[in-house]
Amino acid sequence: MTAFETSLDVPMTTDSGHRFDADRHWAASLELGFEAREGVTRMARSRHLGPLRVQRPFHPEGRDGACHVYLLHPPGGLVSGDALSISAGVGAKAHALLTTPAANKLYKADSHGVAWQQLSRLDVADGGVLEWLPQETIAFDGSRGEQATEIALEGDARCLGWEVMALGRPASRLPYLNGRIEQRFRLTLDGRPLWLERQPLDPGHPRFLGRWGQGGATVQATLWAVGLEDEREAVDALRDGLPGTAPRCAVTVRHGVLLLRYLGQERNEAWDLCRRAWEVLRPRLIGRPAHTPRIWLT
Repeated sequence: MTAFETSLDVPMTTDSGHRFDADRHWAASLELGFEAREGVTRMARSRHLGPLRVQRPFHPEGRDGACHVYLLHPPGGLVSGDALSISAGVGAKAHALLTTPAANKLYKADSHGVAWQQLSRLDVADGGVLEWLPQETIAFDGSRGEQATEIALEGDARCLGWEVMALGRPASRLPYLNGRIEQRFRLTLDGRPLWLERQPLDPGHPRFLGRWGQGGATVQATLWAVGLEDEREAVDALRDGLPGTAPRCAVTVRHGVLLLRYLGQERNEAWDLCRRAWEVLRPRLIGRPAHTPRIWLT
């Protein structure tokens, strides 16, 4: 029997120990830490396991501006058994902007239906600032997995971020008809929950097509901001500045968290909405205009 043959008593493994059955698990992790030293935010810690890396940090806004870092996942997407873990800690008076060089892809599950996992843990100390701006995620038909984002803020920490999810590939006539993705968000301030959310994306569930749920939308986006001095003025500025997408987006504030939502059919529209909202909110949050990461222009 070769390494790729199976029987009822022998698990499907290779000589290297990699499994090809429902118990497979391929882990990758990235741990980052940012500290302010003499008024300059520096990447003080970078540890990785597996195919998760970062390029060198950039300071395109000047030495006293945000430290821009690009999160790299060379495979370009998640397959069955992948388990990605990203953690970032921003210290007092430090300012980090994290983004990705391309869209993240969630591929179709294998014949065993093995799920993937992706966890992002973001910690911001009192007086720190974090901008979490990944490019969009594209879920292929049949993808199965769990995506969780946990944000822990302390004191006067400020945070602005987004998640953009596109289900299926309509341009290729490959809609998202099968699979299941569970999204979870948890945001706390000094250990106190401000925003807790769980959302299953399942084409077989009534809420996927129901007007009270997904409503048949194939693209969704959520943007959040914490630490605004005048939340009501920020909401009004967003509503005035984003009139073209009014039927497909909404903005509100709950417990000090500004939330902007989008439900529609256009991935580019969702991405453009988040970028324009960021341009409106960033000066109000940190007193600086939006500075586009150059990786978005390549």
